Amino acid sequence: MTGWITAILASGPARRALGLMLATLTVVLFLLNLRRAGEHAGRLAERLSTSEKAHEIQRQMLLAASRRPADRDALADRLRDGRF
Repeated sequence: MTGWITAILASGPARRALGLMLATLTVVLFLLNLRRAGEHAGRLAERLSTSEKAHEIQRQMLLAASRRPADRDALADRLRDGRF
């Protein structure tokens, strides 16, 4: 059984066709892997963007909390001065 396969692959055109098929398969697999890597990079970029937005919002909240009045009297003073 393997004798006729060997005989076919020993011929020039069959070897050339096999080489072209292997090269085509290699290119297709490379392109699929490249696409998958691009999708993965896109998801990572989206996660980074979401994380940066969340950190910016948290920073703004901490900044606002640091500038709040210490007690009710300080709040009343700020309201009277119009600095609220």
